[in-house]
Amino acid sequence: MDVQRVRYDVPGWGVGELWLDEGVVVNHESPVARAGGEEGPSHPLVERVRAYFAGARDAFADVELDLVECTGFQRAVVDALRAVPYGETVTYGELAALAGHPGAQRAAGTVCARNRFFLFVPCHRVVGAESLGSYGSLGVGYKRRLLELEGAL
Repeated sequence: MDVQRVRYDVPGWGVGELWLDEGVVVNHESPVARAGGEEGPSHPLVERVRAYFAGARDAFADVELDLVECTGFQRAVVDALRAVPYGETVTYGELAALAGHPGAQRAAGTVCARNRFFLFVPCHRVVGAESLGSYGSLGVGYKRRLLELEGAL
């Protein structure tokens, strides 16, 4: 595997990083304030990510992801989540049902917690039944900001 790491800066959000293997995304780190490193070589997907953060609607549905290690259940959750439209949210229970596994909301939440494809598998669109829910190390403030960007809040 010859992985290309592409660092990029998004004004007002910070520095993110895409990891690509022959055009297939193998990892995507969200833009956050972080020290060190220069922006990497340009890539067309970076321009789309920047446009998203500037308010452009993009489903990123055509972006190929490295999902070879996913189980059937994980793949079903990923596919269901990628189908949630920009600006809309679903609960963990709704996501599980959309993936064909009603009642598996905790397992669907685990898939979200282990998501390595930030915008391309938009876990920020999954909310708790009574609250926004968590958003890992980025925190609920980052999740709220993404949902506000999309007009979901």
